Amino acid sequence: MNAFAVAERSVEVPPDASARSGGLSGCLFAAARTAPQRTALRDSGDRAAWCGRPAITWTYAAAAEIVGRLARGIGAWRLPAGSRIGLWFSGGAEAALAHLAVEAAGHLPCAMPAAWDPEQLAAGIEAANLLGVLTEGRRGSRRPAEELTHAAMRQFSLRYLAAFGPGVPDGVISLDAMALERGVAEPVASLGLVTFEGGDPERPVYRSAEALAAAIAAHCDALPPSADERILTLLPAHDLRGLVTGLGAALAAGAGLETVIPFEEAGFRTALLRPVPTRLVVPALIEPALAALPLPFTVRALNVVHRAPAALTRRAAPDGEKPRLDSLVLGETAIITRPGLTDLVASLAHPDRAPLPPALLALARGDDGGLACRGPACASAPLPRGAIPETDAGAWRDSGYRPILAGGTAIGVAAI
Repeated sequence: MNAFAVAERSVEVPPDASARSGGLSGCLFAAARTAPQRTALRDSGDRAAWCGRPAITWTYAAAAEIVGRLARGIGAWRLPAGSRIGLWFSGGAEAALAHLAVEAAGHLPCAMPAAWDPEQLAAGIEAANLLGVLTEGRRGSRRPAEELTHAAMRQFSLRYLAAFGPGVPDGVISLDAMALERGVAEPVASLGLVTFEGGDPERPVYRSAEALAAAIAAHCDALPPSADERILTLLPAHDLRGLVTGLGAALAAGAGLETVIPFEEAGFRTALLRPVPTRLVVPALIEPALAALPLPFTVRALNVVHRAPAALTRRAAPDGEKPRLDSLVLGETAIITRPGLTDLVASLAHPDRAPLPPALLALARGDDGGLACRGPACASAPLPRGAIPETDAGAWRDSGYRPILAGGTAIGVAAI
């Protein structure tokens, strides 16, 4: 697969906006037509030690070709359209390729946390009623593809297992081989995606393609990324938090996505110094450590991501002059992104006056003090074992959290 890695070039043409309604794979293919040599996906860190794979750089053209080949191979499985297919990856370019390929093939990607143990894995497969799972052969000391073969013995509905190598055991389809086969399938209309509330394998949550696009657009509204940027993220893409701030934001803008997973300091420092205009996405947990690390001039913006429940007090910033985004993630329901922590806490203290894009996301406080939200950006529903559920973007829904107020200012968010 290294033969498809192509060097970076700067191209100024953004993807067709109309492709965004077709899902993430539609954005990828649109950008591949208009800006084929722009970097789409890049791995950082010591991937060889982590998973026995080299770190790869993919242009939009190369990524679209591989996604199209994988989608064609998945289509040959002859599963019913809209089948639920799990994605069990630690992160990186191959995780993104797998997600996009499942979507492009007309199936429903179900992103599962890498940290699940075998019992959680089996419970998640059962709860989401998965017919297939894509994974990796190695993940540090773990062997996910091998673990899946054991889980499949107890899950009679699970018909197809596939993995990127090395270490792909018998009975598991090689995604490496599939990616080298001839023939590229164009993406079909996206059906959305499934994530798991709080990483709980018993609580799969469905979001339509339109709702995901709205969540991405609401996030990007605060400070739109540009196509010449890369998004350098430390967040895995197994939940709404990582998908919206990472892969979703990058593909919507036609920008590049670079992941540092697993995190290790040397790889992060190397990635940070790459001479590319950068939007850095980090969990709030590591913000104090960032304060000791001067950010290079290439970092155009810092996106600090808080996951509720959370304290929302300003910590020492690595560079107060850089534009900053603060994102608050309310489970798998919504992401609230504002230009800085001051704006975010003001939006939580007075949600009815929050300057959010009204066609996408609105906030209110209920009688119990809890936050409620409405709009396509938060339209989701628990996933039943049967048909895909209906979601109502016009209905108010409880977020499950309430702001903690002190002197009229929000200083945190707590679970109700």
